[in-house]
Amino acid sequence: MKKMVVVKMIMMVTVMVSEASMIEQTCKETPDFNLCVSLLDSDPRGSSADTSGLALILVDKIKGLATKTLKEINSLYKKRPELKQALDECSRRYKTILKADVPEAIEAISKGVPKFGEDGVIDAGVEAAVCEGEFKGKSPLTSLTKSMQKVSNVTRAIVRMLL
Repeated sequence: MKKMVVVKMIMMVTVMVSEASMIEQTCKETPDFNLCVSLLDSDPRGSSADTSGLALILVDKIKGLATKTLKEINSLYKKRPELKQALDECSRRYKTILKADVPEAIEAISKGVPKFGEDGVIDAGVEAAVCEGEFKGKSPLTSLTKSMQKVSNVTRAIVRMLL
């Protein structure tokens, strides 16, 4: 009986180590190891996901960040009305991420067509960069747009592993 308990414990530890190493192995191939590990470790699905699953988790992170940024844009309309033109452009860009880029990436990765998934992920980073540029260096969204670009780059690296 004691042997079975010990064997089960060893098997659980082995599974936990291999799950962690899957995330770490995958994240080593990205431009930002620490960000990658942090994002994937924060999602309970990460521990049992394959590469495709890890990519989908990161696409969900893009979706969450786009939603957060859009809420911030909406709150800035009241606080900074002088930025309306730039905020309008950013709102369009982040809505595109949510309505086109994220669904495209999810569908493509889920259907095993990662090239189109990569396109959606790249577009999310481009949309964020264009938004940032609208402010001519005085953006109240810099932190969020830079985060989107970093998450997009990490996600792209993982999606490319599926090609």
